[in-house]
Amino acid sequence: MVNLLMLSALVLFSCESKQAKKERETYEKYINHSLQTGVAPYARYYGENSSCNGSGCSQISVSTGNSDVLVTIKDKYKKVVRHAFIQAGNSYAFSFPNGTYQPFFYYGKGWNPEKEMKNGEITGGFIEDEHFGKDAPQMLSDDALEYRLVLRRNGNFSTRKSDPEEAL
Repeated sequence: MVNLLMLSALVLFSCESKQAKKERETYEKYINHSLQTGVAPYARYYGENSSCNGSGCSQISVSTGNSDVLVTIKDKYKKVVRHAFIQAGNSYAFSFPNGTYQPFFYYGKGWNPEKEMKNGEITGGFIEDEHFGKDAPQMLSDDALEYRLVLRRNGNFSTRKSDPEEAL
């Protein structure tokens, strides 16, 4: 009986070691992985980004500081209508018909395209230093709104706290 218990403990330890090894390998594989600015990693869920040109269109531009950011923009019905990955130090502009839109900001390091988000509804996410933020809904009518996401003491904008369920 004692030998069977020892064998069970060894099997359990072996399984835990395999799980820890898999997590370490995933971390090492993706910790320095990033996407190109403008890529829409959730296109299979939300569709590709379309553009709006001319009158009746508005724009939201986002510039990043020292962190990669995935930006989602929702309409007044809380549906994601645009999204894009923006590498640290880059910027991206979204255009869409005039209306009310709310931007969400998902910051982090190391993009893992296989990471499950929203209880497995979506795949793709950061593996380290994840933060979710948002701004209030904005009514835009032939406007251009610009966000500069740079950490600055006494800056003029602070995101409000959000989470994956709300932001994605």
